[in-house]
Amino acid sequence: MTPARRLGVLLGDQLSFDLSLFDALDPTQDALLLAEVMDEATYVAHHPQKIALIFSAMRHFAQALGERGWRVIYVRLDDADNSGSLPGELLRWAERLGVEQVHLTECGEWRLQEALNQCGRPLVWHEDRRFFCSRQRFAAWASGRRQLRMENFYRDMRKRTGLLMEFDGSPVGGTWNLDQDNRKALPKGLRGPFAASFAADDLTREVLQLVEQRFAGHYGSLEGFDYPVTHAEAQALWQHFLDFGLAAFGDYQDAMAQGEPYLFHARISAALNIGLLDVRQLCADVEQAYREGRAPLNAAEGFIRQLIGWREYVRGIYWLRMPEYAELNAFGNRRALPEFYWTGDTSMRCMAQAIGQSLELGYAHHIQRLMVTGNFALLAGIAPKAICEWYLAIYLDAFDWVELPNTLGMVMHADGGYLGSKPYCASGRYIQRMSDYCGDCAYRVDQAVGEQACPFNALYWHFLRRHRDRLGTNPRLAMVYRNLDRMDEERREALWQRGEDLLARLDAGQAL
Repeated sequence: MTPARRLGVLLGDQLSFDLSLFDALDPTQDALLLAEVMDEATYVAHHPQKIALIFSAMRHFAQALGERGWRVIYVRLDDADNSGSLPGELLRWAERLGVEQVHLTECGEWRLQEALNQCGRPLVWHEDRRFFCSRQRFAAWASGRRQLRMENFYRDMRKRTGLLMEFDGSPVGGTWNLDQDNRKALPKGLRGPFAASFAADDLTREVLQLVEQRFAGHYGSLEGFDYPVTHAEAQALWQHFLDFGLAAFGDYQDAMAQGEPYLFHARISAALNIGLLDVRQLCADVEQAYREGRAPLNAAEGFIRQLIGWREYVRGIYWLRMPEYAELNAFGNRRALPEFYWTGDTSMRCMAQAIGQSLELGYAHHIQRLMVTGNFALLAGIAPKAICEWYLAIYLDAFDWVELPNTLGMVMHADGGYLGSKPYCASGRYIQRMSDYCGDCAYRVDQAVGEQACPFNALYWHFLRRHRDRLGTNPRLAMVYRNLDRMDEERREALWQRGEDLLARLDAGQAL
Protein backbone atom coordinates (compact mmCIF):
# COMPACT_ATOMS: atom_id res chain seq x y z
CA MET A 1 0.00 0.00 0.00
CA THR A 2 1.51 3.33 -1.09
CA PRO A 3 1.67 5.70 1.90
CA ALA A 4 -0.08 9.06 1.96
CA ARG A 5 0.75 12.19 3.92
CA ARG A 6 -2.84 13.11 4.82
CA LEU A 7 -6.25 11.45 4.52
CA GLY A 8 -9.44 13.33 3.70
CA VAL A 9 -12.63 11.55 4.73
CA LEU A 10 -15.76 12.39 2.70
CA LEU A 11 -19.22 11.49 3.98
CA GLY A 12 -22.19 10.40 1.91
CA ASP A 13 -23.87 13.80 2.23
CA GLN A 14 -20.71 15.75 1.33
CA LEU A 15 -20.46 15.04 -2.39
CA SER A 16 -19.39 18.54 -3.39
CA PHE A 17 -16.25 19.66 -5.22
CA ASP A 18 -16.35 22.93 -3.26
CA LEU A 19 -15.71 21.59 0.25
CA SER A 20 -13.13 23.61 2.19
CA LEU A 21 -11.43 20.31 3.03
CA PHE A 22 -10.01 20.21 -0.51
CA ASP A 23 -8.13 23.46 0.11
CA ALA A 24 -6.03 21.73 2.78
CA LEU A 25 -5.13 18.64 0.73
CA ASP A 26 -2.80 17.95 -2.17
CA PRO A 27 -3.82 15.40 -4.85
CA THR A 28 -0.17 14.49 -5.42
CA GLN A 29 0.50 13.48 -1.79
CA ASP A 30 -2.81 12.87 -0.05
CA ALA A 31 -5.69 10.40 -0.36
CA LEU A 32 -9.48 10.64 -0.09
CA LEU A 33 -11.67 8.03 1.57
CA LEU A 34 -15.34 7.29 0.90
CA ALA A 35 -16.97 4.29 2.56
CA GLU A 36 -20.36 2.63 2.38
CA VAL A 37 -20.97 1.28 5.89
CA MET A 38 -23.76 -0.69 7.46
CA ASP A 39 -23.96 1.54 10.55
CA GLU A 40 -25.01 4.56 8.51
CA ALA A 41 -27.49 2.58 6.44
CA THR A 42 -29.23 1.02 9.44
CA TYR A 43 -29.16 3.33 12.48
CA VAL A 44 -32.73 3.89 11.37
CA ALA A 45 -34.38 1.71 8.73
CA HIS A 46 -33.74 4.11 5.85
CA HIS A 47 -35.95 3.91 2.77
CA PRO A 48 -34.24 1.61 0.21
CA GLN A 49 -34.27 4.41 -2.38
CA LYS A 50 -32.46 6.68 0.08
CA ILE A 51 -29.69 4.15 0.56
CA ALA A 52 -29.51 3.60 -3.20
CA LEU A 53 -29.36 7.33 -3.89
CA ILE A 54 -26.49 7.93 -1.48
CA PHE A 55 -24.44 4.88 -2.43
CA SER A 56 -24.86 5.50 -6.16
CA ALA A 57 -24.05 9.21 -5.80
CA MET A 58 -20.98 8.31 -3.72
CA ARG A 59 -19.71 5.89 -6.36
CA HIS A 60 -20.21 8.41 -9.15
CA PHE A 61 -18.53 11.14 -7.09
CA ALA A 62 -15.54 8.91 -6.34
CA GLN A 63 -15.21 8.24 -10.05
CA ALA A 64 -15.33 11.97 -10.81
CA LEU A 65 -12.69 12.70 -8.15
CA GLY A 66 -10.41 10.14 -9.71
CA GLU A 67 -10.85 11.78 -13.10
CA ARG A 68 -9.75 15.05 -11.47
CA GLY A 69 -6.49 13.50 -10.34
CA TRP A 70 -7.30 12.53 -6.76
CA ARG A 71 -6.22 9.27 -5.21
CA VAL A 72 -9.52 7.82 -4.02
CA ILE A 73 -9.97 4.87 -1.70
CA TYR A 74 -13.53 3.61 -2.04
CA VAL A 75 -14.90 0.98 0.33
CA ARG A 76 -18.02 -0.78 -0.89
CA LEU A 77 -20.57 -2.18 1.51
CA ASP A 78 -19.80 -5.76 0.48
CA ASP A 79 -16.00 -5.40 0.69
CA ALA A 80 -14.76 -8.30 2.82
CA ASP A 81 -12.68 -6.11 5.16
CA ASN A 82 -15.32 -3.40 5.65
CA SER A 83 -15.52 -2.69 9.39
CA GLY A 84 -19.13 -1.51 9.13
CA SER A 85 -18.65 1.96 10.62
CA LEU A 86 -17.12 5.25 9.54
CA PRO A 87 -14.85 5.54 12.61
CA GLY A 88 -13.70 1.99 11.90
CA GLU A 89 -12.89 2.73 8.27
CA LEU A 90 -11.16 5.99 9.19
CA LEU A 91 -8.87 4.20 11.64
CA ARG A 92 -8.25 1.25 9.32
CA TRP A 93 -7.16 3.36 6.38
CA ALA A 94 -5.27 5.95 8.41
CA GLU A 95 -3.14 3.10 9.77
CA ARG A 96 -2.71 1.37 6.42
CA LEU A 97 -1.64 4.60 4.70
CA GLY A 98 0.51 5.82 7.59
CA VAL A 99 -1.00 9.30 7.37
CA GLU A 100 0.07 12.22 9.53
CA GLN A 101 -3.35 13.90 9.65
CA VAL A 102 -7.00 13.02 9.02
CA HIS A 103 -9.17 15.84 7.63
CA LEU A 104 -12.98 15.99 7.63
CA THR A 105 -15.73 18.46 6.87
CA GLU A 106 -17.97 19.05 9.89
CA CYS A 107 -20.79 16.51 9.96
CA GLY A 108 -24.44 17.19 9.39
CA GLU A 109 -25.41 14.92 12.29
CA TRP A 110 -24.36 15.35 15.92
CA ARG A 111 -24.45 11.56 16.41
CA LEU A 112 -21.84 10.93 13.73
CA GLN A 113 -19.59 13.83 14.64
CA GLU A 114 -19.54 12.62 18.24
CA ALA A 115 -18.67 9.08 17.14
CA LEU A 116 -15.83 10.30 14.94
CA ASN A 117 -14.47 12.58 17.65
CA GLN A 118 -14.32 9.58 19.98
CA CYS A 119 -12.44 7.35 17.53
CA GLY A 120 -9.19 7.84 19.42
CA ARG A 121 -7.29 9.79 16.80
CA PRO A 122 -6.87 13.59 16.49
CA LEU A 123 -8.93 14.98 13.62
CA VAL A 124 -8.73 18.21 11.65
CA TRP A 125 -12.22 19.61 11.10
CA HIS A 126 -13.20 22.05 8.35
CA GLU A 127 -16.25 24.29 8.19
CA ASP A 128 -19.01 23.18 5.83
CA ARG A 129 -19.18 26.21 3.56
CA ARG A 130 -22.11 24.84 1.55
CA PHE A 131 -24.32 26.96 3.80
CA PHE A 132 -24.71 30.73 3.84
CA CYS A 133 -24.65 30.82 7.65
CA SER A 134 -21.95 28.98 9.57
CA ARG A 135 -22.64 27.38 12.94
CA GLN A 136 -20.57 30.09 14.59
CA ARG A 137 -22.38 32.92 12.82
CA PHE A 138 -25.77 31.53 13.81
CA ALA A 139 -24.68 31.19 17.43
CA ALA A 140 -23.54 34.81 17.36
CA TRP A 141 -26.89 35.88 15.87
CA ALA A 142 -28.80 33.94 18.55
CA SER A 143 -26.67 35.16 21.45
CA GLY A 144 -28.50 37.50 23.79
CA ARG A 145 -31.89 37.15 22.09
CA ARG A 146 -34.78 36.37 24.39
CA GLN A 147 -36.63 34.66 21.57
CA LEU A 148 -35.46 33.15 18.29
CA ARG A 149 -37.76 33.52 15.31
CA MET A 150 -37.17 32.47 11.73
CA GLU A 151 -38.63 35.68 10.31
CA ASN A 152 -36.00 37.81 12.05
CA PHE A 153 -33.24 35.48 10.96
CA TYR A 154 -34.58 35.41 7.40
CA ARG A 155 -34.59 39.22 7.14
CA ASP A 156 -31.03 39.32 8.40
CA MET A 157 -30.04 36.74 5.79
CA ARG A 158 -31.72 38.71 3.02
CA LYS A 159 -29.77 41.79 3.99
CA ARG A 160 -26.50 39.89 4.30
CA THR A 161 -26.80 38.04 1.00
CA GLY A 162 -28.47 40.87 -0.93
CA LEU A 163 -30.99 38.42 -2.38
CA LEU A 164 -34.15 40.14 -3.62
CA MET A 165 -33.01 43.45 -2.14
CA GLU A 166 -33.14 46.99 -3.53
CA PHE A 167 -30.13 49.30 -3.51
CA ASP A 168 -31.61 51.29 -0.61
CA GLY A 169 -31.70 48.21 1.65
CA SER A 170 -35.42 47.55 1.31
CA PRO A 171 -36.86 44.24 0.12
CA VAL A 172 -37.91 43.96 -3.51
CA GLY A 173 -41.63 44.65 -3.72
CA GLY A 174 -41.66 46.40 -0.35
CA THR A 175 -42.51 43.23 1.62
CA TRP A 176 -40.18 40.77 3.26
CA ASN A 177 -42.43 37.72 3.34
CA LEU A 178 -45.15 36.77 0.84
CA ASP A 179 -46.26 33.60 2.62
CA GLN A 180 -49.88 34.76 2.42
CA ASP A 181 -49.54 34.60 -1.37
CA ASN A 182 -48.27 31.00 -1.32
CA ARG A 183 -51.49 29.33 -0.19
CA LYS A 184 -53.76 28.96 -3.19
CA ALA A 185 -55.64 25.71 -3.62
CA LEU A 186 -55.08 23.96 -6.91
CA PRO A 187 -57.86 24.83 -9.41
CA LYS A 188 -59.84 21.86 -10.65
CA GLY A 189 -58.19 20.33 -13.68
CA LEU A 190 -54.80 22.02 -13.21
CA ARG A 191 -51.94 19.59 -12.94
CA GLY A 192 -48.21 19.93 -12.46
CA PRO A 193 -45.66 19.49 -15.24
CA PHE A 194 -44.29 16.08 -16.16
CA ALA A 195 -41.63 14.90 -13.74
CA ALA A 196 -38.01 14.72 -14.84
CA SER A 197 -36.52 11.26 -14.40
CA PHE A 198 -33.06 9.74 -14.81
CA ALA A 199 -32.31 6.25 -16.08
CA ALA A 200 -30.01 4.02 -14.07
CA ASP A 201 -26.54 3.41 -15.50
CA ASP A 202 -24.33 0.40 -14.72
CA LEU A 203 -23.09 1.82 -11.42
CA THR A 204 -26.61 2.57 -10.23
CA ARG A 205 -27.89 -0.84 -11.33
CA GLU A 206 -25.15 -2.47 -9.25
CA VAL A 207 -26.22 -0.40 -6.25
CA LEU A 208 -29.90 -1.19 -6.73
CA GLN A 209 -29.10 -4.90 -6.77
CA LEU A 210 -26.99 -4.56 -3.61
CA VAL A 211 -29.71 -2.61 -1.77
CA GLU A 212 -32.37 -5.10 -2.83
CA GLN A 213 -30.28 -7.94 -1.40
CA ARG A 214 -29.13 -6.29 1.83
CA PHE A 215 -32.08 -4.09 2.83
CA ALA A 216 -35.16 -6.03 1.78
CA GLY A 217 -36.58 -5.67 5.30
CA HIS A 218 -36.66 -1.85 5.17
CA TYR A 219 -39.98 -0.15 4.51
CA GLY A 220 -40.38 1.53 1.13
CA SER A 221 -40.29 0.50 -2.49
CA LEU A 222 -37.10 0.32 -4.56
CA GLU A 223 -39.03 0.11 -7.82
CA GLY A 224 -39.01 3.08 -10.16
CA PHE A 225 -35.87 4.68 -8.71
CA ASP A 226 -35.21 7.67 -10.98
CA TYR A 227 -33.34 10.25 -8.90
CA PRO A 228 -30.27 12.16 -10.11
CA VAL A 229 -27.02 10.65 -8.85
CA THR A 230 -24.47 12.97 -10.50
CA HIS A 231 -23.93 16.71 -10.50
CA ALA A 232 -24.92 16.90 -14.16
CA GLU A 233 -28.18 15.04 -13.57
CA ALA A 234 -28.99 17.17 -10.53
CA GLN A 235 -28.39 20.27 -12.63
CA ALA A 236 -30.76 18.92 -15.29
CA LEU A 237 -33.44 18.36 -12.61
CA TRP A 238 -32.92 21.92 -11.40
CA GLN A 239 -33.22 23.34 -14.91
CA HIS A 240 -36.44 21.36 -15.39
CA PHE A 241 -37.92 23.13 -12.36
CA LEU A 242 -36.77 26.55 -13.57
CA ASP A 243 -38.37 25.91 -16.95
CA PHE A 244 -41.61 24.24 -15.89
CA GLY A 245 -42.25 24.61 -12.16
CA LEU A 246 -41.00 27.86 -10.69
CA ALA A 247 -43.56 30.23 -12.23
CA ALA A 248 -46.48 28.43 -10.53
CA PHE A 249 -44.58 27.38 -7.40
CA GLY A 250 -45.44 30.56 -5.51
CA ASP A 251 -49.18 30.21 -5.89
CA TYR A 252 -49.47 26.45 -5.33
CA GLN A 253 -46.58 25.42 -3.08
CA ASP A 254 -49.05 24.49 -0.31
CA ALA A 255 -51.52 22.67 -2.59
CA MET A 256 -52.05 18.91 -2.60
CA ALA A 257 -53.73 16.68 -5.18
CA GLN A 258 -54.34 12.97 -5.62
CA GLY A 259 -51.97 11.35 -8.07
CA GLU A 260 -49.77 14.47 -8.12
CA PRO A 261 -46.84 13.87 -5.76
CA TYR A 262 -44.71 16.72 -7.11
CA LEU A 263 -47.03 19.38 -8.58
CA PHE A 264 -44.82 22.48 -9.01
CA HIS A 265 -42.16 21.50 -6.48
CA ALA A 266 -38.51 21.21 -7.51
CA ARG A 267 -37.77 17.79 -5.95
CA ILE A 268 -34.16 18.91 -5.51
CA SER A 269 -33.84 18.81 -1.71
CA ALA A 270 -32.19 15.36 -1.63
CA ALA A 271 -29.65 16.34 -4.29
CA LEU A 272 -28.97 19.62 -2.48
CA ASN A 273 -28.54 17.99 0.91
CA ILE A 274 -25.96 15.48 -0.33
CA GLY A 275 -23.93 18.07 -2.23
CA LEU A 276 -24.96 17.62 -5.87
CA LEU A 277 -26.33 21.17 -6.05
CA ASP A 278 -25.08 24.47 -4.66
CA VAL A 279 -27.48 26.63 -2.66
CA ARG A 280 -25.89 29.88 -3.84
CA GLN A 281 -26.43 28.98 -7.46
CA LEU A 282 -30.04 27.98 -6.78
CA CYS A 283 -30.84 31.30 -5.12
CA ALA A 284 -29.06 33.27 -7.84
CA ASP A 285 -30.95 31.41 -10.57
CA VAL A 286 -34.30 32.05 -8.92
CA GLU A 287 -33.58 35.73 -8.41
CA GLN A 288 -32.48 36.02 -12.03
CA ALA A 289 -35.70 34.34 -13.18
CA TYR A 290 -37.70 36.92 -11.24
CA ARG A 291 -35.72 39.91 -12.49
CA GLU A 292 -36.04 38.68 -16.09
CA GLY A 293 -39.81 38.31 -15.75
CA ARG A 294 -39.85 34.50 -15.93
CA ALA A 295 -41.24 34.03 -12.41
CA PRO A 296 -43.47 36.18 -10.18
CA LEU A 297 -42.17 37.62 -6.92
CA ASN A 298 -44.23 35.32 -4.70
CA ALA A 299 -42.55 32.32 -6.37
CA ALA A 300 -39.02 33.71 -6.12
CA GLU A 301 -39.40 34.97 -2.56
CA GLY A 302 -41.18 31.80 -1.42
CA PHE A 303 -38.45 29.59 -2.81
CA ILE A 304 -35.57 31.67 -1.49
CA ARG A 305 -37.26 31.87 1.92
CA GLN A 306 -37.26 28.08 2.16
CA LEU A 307 -33.53 27.98 1.41
CA ILE A 308 -31.99 30.88 3.30
CA GLY A 309 -34.82 31.09 5.83
CA TRP A 310 -36.05 27.75 7.09
CA ARG A 311 -33.22 25.53 5.86
CA GLU A 312 -30.45 27.62 7.38
CA TYR A 313 -32.50 28.46 10.47
CA VAL A 314 -33.23 24.86 11.45
CA ARG A 315 -29.59 23.92 10.92
CA GLY A 316 -28.58 26.73 13.25
CA ILE A 317 -31.09 25.61 15.90
CA TYR A 318 -29.85 22.02 15.61
CA TRP A 319 -26.20 22.80 16.28
CA LEU A 320 -27.05 25.42 18.90
CA ARG A 321 -29.14 23.02 21.01
CA MET A 322 -27.87 19.49 20.40
CA PRO A 323 -27.74 16.97 21.96
CA GLU A 324 -30.38 17.91 24.54
CA TYR A 325 -32.73 19.18 21.82
CA ALA A 326 -33.44 15.61 20.65
CA GLU A 327 -34.83 14.73 24.10
CA LEU A 328 -37.43 17.51 24.34
CA ASN A 329 -41.07 16.52 24.76
CA ALA A 330 -43.03 19.55 25.94
CA PHE A 331 -46.43 17.83 25.78
CA GLY A 332 -45.19 14.64 27.44
CA ASN A 333 -46.38 12.50 24.52
CA ARG A 334 -45.93 8.73 24.89
CA ARG A 335 -48.21 7.18 22.26
CA ALA A 336 -46.63 4.72 19.83
CA LEU A 337 -46.53 5.52 16.12
CA PRO A 338 -49.47 3.76 14.44
CA GLU A 339 -48.54 0.85 12.18
CA PHE A 340 -50.27 2.50 9.22
CA TYR A 341 -47.43 5.03 9.01
CA TRP A 342 -45.31 2.11 7.76
CA THR A 343 -47.95 0.57 5.49
CA GLY A 344 -50.33 3.34 4.36
CA ASP A 345 -53.24 1.10 5.39
CA THR A 346 -55.76 3.69 6.60
CA SER A 347 -59.21 4.85 5.52
CA MET A 348 -58.17 8.49 5.88
CA ARG A 349 -57.62 9.40 2.24
CA CYS A 350 -55.21 12.26 2.95
CA MET A 351 -53.02 10.06 5.15
CA ALA A 352 -53.15 7.16 2.70
CA GLN A 353 -52.09 9.49 -0.12
CA ALA A 354 -49.23 11.15 1.78
CA ILE A 355 -47.94 7.93 3.35
CA GLY A 356 -48.42 5.90 0.18
CA GLN A 357 -46.36 8.23 -1.97
CA SER A 358 -43.73 8.48 0.77
CA LEU A 359 -43.31 4.71 0.82
CA GLU A 360 -43.28 4.58 -2.98
CA LEU A 361 -41.05 7.57 -3.70
CA GLY A 362 -39.31 8.55 -0.46
CA TYR A 363 -40.81 11.98 -1.10
CA ALA A 364 -43.61 14.25 0.09
CA HIS A 365 -43.63 18.01 -0.04
CA HIS A 366 -43.60 20.22 3.02
CA ILE A 367 -47.38 20.62 3.47
CA GLN A 368 -48.00 16.89 3.20
CA ARG A 369 -45.38 16.38 5.90
CA LEU A 370 -46.44 19.28 8.12
CA MET A 371 -50.23 19.40 7.78
CA VAL A 372 -51.14 15.79 7.04
CA THR A 373 -48.79 13.18 8.53
CA GLY A 374 -47.26 15.65 10.97
CA ASN A 375 -50.55 17.23 11.98
CA PHE A 376 -52.03 13.82 12.76
CA ALA A 377 -49.00 12.85 14.87
CA LEU A 378 -49.31 16.10 16.81
CA LEU A 379 -53.04 15.78 17.43
CA ALA A 380 -52.75 12.10 18.35
CA GLY A 381 -49.97 12.71 20.88
CA ILE A 382 -47.37 10.50 19.22
CA ALA A 383 -44.02 10.29 21.03
CA PRO A 384 -41.66 12.81 19.35
CA LYS A 385 -38.82 10.32 19.00
CA ALA A 386 -41.08 7.87 17.17
CA ILE A 387 -42.29 10.32 14.55
CA CYS A 388 -38.82 11.86 14.17
CA GLU A 389 -37.40 8.42 13.45
CA TRP A 390 -40.12 7.84 10.84
CA TYR A 391 -39.35 11.06 8.97
CA LEU A 392 -35.62 10.36 9.13
CA ALA A 393 -36.11 6.86 7.77
CA ILE A 394 -38.69 7.49 5.07
CA TYR A 395 -37.55 10.63 3.24
CA LEU A 396 -34.62 10.77 0.85
CA ASP A 397 -33.72 14.33 1.84
CA ALA A 398 -33.87 13.66 5.60
CA PHE A 399 -30.67 14.15 7.56
CA ASP A 400 -30.76 14.80 11.29
CA TRP A 401 -29.75 18.48 11.10
CA VAL A 402 -32.76 19.33 8.96
CA GLU A 403 -35.22 16.61 9.96
CA LEU A 404 -35.04 16.86 13.74
CA PRO A 405 -35.81 20.59 14.20
CA ASN A 406 -38.49 20.48 11.52
CA THR A 407 -40.19 17.45 13.06
CA LEU A 408 -39.59 17.85 16.78
CA GLY A 409 -39.89 21.64 16.74
CA MET A 410 -42.13 22.66 13.87
CA VAL A 411 -44.35 19.57 13.50
CA MET A 412 -44.61 18.37 17.10
CA HIS A 413 -43.99 21.65 18.99
CA ALA A 414 -42.09 19.40 21.39
CA ASP A 415 -39.53 22.12 22.10
CA GLY A 416 -42.24 24.20 23.75
CA GLY A 417 -42.13 26.98 21.16
CA TYR A 418 -38.39 27.48 20.90
CA LEU A 419 -38.36 27.11 17.10
CA GLY A 420 -41.88 28.34 16.27
CA SER A 421 -44.39 30.44 18.14
CA LYS A 422 -47.41 28.10 17.83
CA PRO A 423 -48.23 24.48 17.02
CA TYR A 424 -49.11 23.82 13.38
CA CYS A 425 -52.39 22.11 14.23
CA ALA A 426 -55.53 22.06 12.09
CA SER A 427 -58.80 20.24 11.58
CA GLY A 428 -59.79 18.44 8.41
CA ARG A 429 -61.08 21.71 7.00
CA TYR A 430 -57.55 22.85 6.23
CA ILE A 431 -56.83 19.67 4.27
CA GLN A 432 -60.13 20.05 2.42
CA ARG A 433 -59.26 23.63 1.47
CA MET A 434 -55.78 22.79 0.21
CA SER A 435 -56.42 19.47 -1.55
CA ASP A 436 -58.85 17.20 -3.35
CA TYR A 437 -58.28 14.38 -0.86
CA CYS A 438 -61.58 14.69 0.99
CA GLY A 439 -63.99 14.16 -1.90
CA ASP A 440 -63.93 10.35 -1.96
CA CYS A 441 -62.68 9.71 1.58
CA ALA A 442 -64.41 7.13 3.77
CA TYR A 443 -64.82 9.88 6.38
CA ARG A 444 -66.88 13.07 6.17
CA VAL A 445 -64.86 16.22 6.58
CA ASP A 446 -68.04 18.20 7.33
CA GLN A 447 -68.68 16.07 10.43
CA ALA A 448 -66.80 16.15 13.73
CA VAL A 449 -68.64 13.51 15.76
CA GLY A 450 -69.96 10.09 14.85
CA GLU A 451 -68.27 7.11 13.20
CA GLN A 452 -68.17 8.75 9.77
CA ALA A 453 -66.65 12.01 11.04
CA CYS A 454 -63.16 12.99 9.86
CA PRO A 455 -60.76 11.99 12.67
CA PHE A 456 -58.81 15.24 12.29
CA ASN A 457 -61.82 17.27 13.47
CA ALA A 458 -62.40 15.79 16.90
CA LEU A 459 -58.69 15.18 17.49
CA TYR A 460 -58.04 18.88 16.80
CA TRP A 461 -60.39 20.02 19.57
CA HIS A 462 -59.26 17.22 21.86
CA PHE A 463 -55.65 18.34 21.46
CA LEU A 464 -56.53 21.97 22.26
CA ARG A 465 -58.54 20.99 25.35
CA ARG A 466 -55.99 18.60 26.81
CA HIS A 467 -53.16 21.13 26.40
CA ARG A 468 -55.04 24.27 27.39
CA ASP A 469 -52.79 24.90 30.37
CA ARG A 470 -49.83 25.25 28.01
CA LEU A 471 -51.48 26.76 24.94
CA GLY A 472 -54.38 28.77 26.33
CA THR A 473 -52.32 31.93 26.78
CA ASN A 474 -50.74 31.79 23.33
CA PRO A 475 -51.96 34.94 21.54
CA ARG A 476 -51.93 33.18 18.16
CA LEU A 477 -54.47 30.65 19.47
CA ALA A 478 -56.72 33.12 21.30
CA MET A 479 -59.45 33.09 18.64
CA VAL A 480 -59.46 29.29 18.51
CA TYR A 481 -59.98 29.04 22.25
CA ARG A 482 -62.74 31.64 22.10
CA ASN A 483 -64.48 29.44 19.53
CA LEU A 484 -64.07 26.46 21.83
CA ASP A 485 -65.55 28.40 24.74
CA ARG A 486 -68.54 29.47 22.67
CA MET A 487 -69.56 25.86 22.03
CA ASP A 488 -72.31 24.48 24.22
CA GLU A 489 -71.25 21.91 26.76
CA GLU A 490 -72.96 19.05 24.95
CA ARG A 491 -70.97 19.79 21.78
CA ARG A 492 -67.67 20.04 23.66
CA GLU A 493 -68.33 16.75 25.42
CA ALA A 494 -69.24 14.98 22.18
CA LEU A 495 -66.01 16.17 20.56
CA TRP A 496 -64.01 15.09 23.58
CA GLN A 497 -65.59 11.65 23.61
CA ARG A 498 -65.03 11.18 19.87
CA GLY A 499 -61.38 12.10 20.41
CA GLU A 500 -61.11 9.67 23.31
CA ASP A 501 -62.56 6.87 21.19
CA LEU A 502 -60.12 7.55 18.34
CA LEU A 503 -57.12 7.61 20.66
CA ALA A 504 -58.29 4.38 22.32
CA ARG A 505 -58.42 2.73 18.90
CA LEU A 506 -54.85 3.86 18.23
CA ASP A 507 -53.73 2.48 21.59
CA ALA A 508 -55.37 -0.84 20.68
CA GLY A 509 -53.35 -0.96 17.46
CA GLN A 510 -56.33 -0.38 15.19
CA ALA A 511 -56.09 1.53 11.92
CA LEU A 512 -58.38 4.50 11.46
